[in-house]
Amino acid sequence: MLLTGVKVVDFTPLLPGPYASLRLADLGAEVVKVEPPGGDPARYIGLNSAGAGVVFLANNRNKTSVVLDLKTASGQSEAMALVESADVVLEGFRPGVADRLGIGYEAVRRVNPRIVYCSLTGYGQMSPLADMAGHDLNYMATSGMLAQFRDAEGRPVVPKVQLADLLGGVVASEAILAALLHRERTGEGRYLDVAMTDALMGLLTMHALIDAVNGYPWGVQELGGGLVCYNLYRTRDGRMVSLGALEPKFWEAFCAGVKRPDWVQAQFTPATLENPVFREVTDLFAQRSLAEWTQFGQQVDCCLQPVLEVNEAFASDYAKARGMVWDAETPTWGTLRQVHTHAGGSREPGQRPRCSEPPRLDSHREVTKLDVTQS
Repeated sequence: MLLTGVKVVDFTPLLPGPYASLRLADLGAEVVKVEPPGGDPARYIGLNSAGAGVVFLANNRNKTSVVLDLKTASGQSEAMALVESADVVLEGFRPGVADRLGIGYEAVRRVNPRIVYCSLTGYGQMSPLADMAGHDLNYMATSGMLAQFRDAEGRPVVPKVQLADLLGGVVASEAILAALLHRERTGEGRYLDVAMTDALMGLLTMHALIDAVNGYPWGVQELGGGLVCYNLYRTRDGRMVSLGALEPKFWEAFCAGVKRPDWVQAQFTPATLENPVFREVTDLFAQRSLAEWTQFGQQVDCCLQPVLEVNEAFASDYAKARGMVWDAETPTWGTLRQVHTHAGGSREPGQRPRCSEPPRLDSHREVTKLDVTQS
């Protein structure tokens, strides 16, 4: 495993921080999850048949748990004992709280100068919003990202995936890996100030420049569903397919496949009801089922794919071939559906990441006591 020997002490609850440390754990890092008395609130969000929260179960495999009351001197002392031997500390408190709890960067650096210390927050350590409470929806609203998701009337909608939380976890784990490499080269630790709002804004590079140039606020206009050749279409059975035939060769292949060569010249015409070709394309898609169009897309190389639900996506031949999902049998929590968090070179082809079950509350302390008893 790429991060074998790296120890992470994670003080974060709920989703952003645990997702960041999950990505590190999947790469082989030892992650100690520090929980308050009563445990991470995620343990109780959306209970499964075993009485555990699915938000917790989905993001805490390959970790151990220790309960510490950081509001007490003994809890702070135990926390410092943990971080003294750590490579990474991850915390998600509002600015200043970690310092008040005795586990801030300066305190940790005094006992562990080589530490990589990551603060993951919504608005960063220094900003006009730094001390404000927030959630995923607020960070998306502040960043400009939420304005990109609109209904037919042009109103922003609440996305069904927590983009700020999850992207914040990705960016935090990326920054931690870069800091570990820097430490390997220089021997120096590093403090990382990661803001979820910043992470979202970092995705809008094209949007920012296009808006500055011509005042258009929604990115590359051709990719926003305004063209016949790049759009979503409804099938006979009420499902949707995605057509992404931007290059002429793909659009020409689509037109040839449906025996409508007269549409070739209309590739970049608007996807509006005033456009007769758009109406005809829409009517054509409505004449066949999702299965029929899926088969068509497999036979005709024209960038056409079905819009799948989550269960369909993870049951697909693609997901199976890439090893993206599997069911793990766990002694405590029963069968848990697992999703691989990394792509590319983080594993050998066909190899599943290691997968120990999400920890029982304070399981690390029990293991430690057992080791002491046996020694």
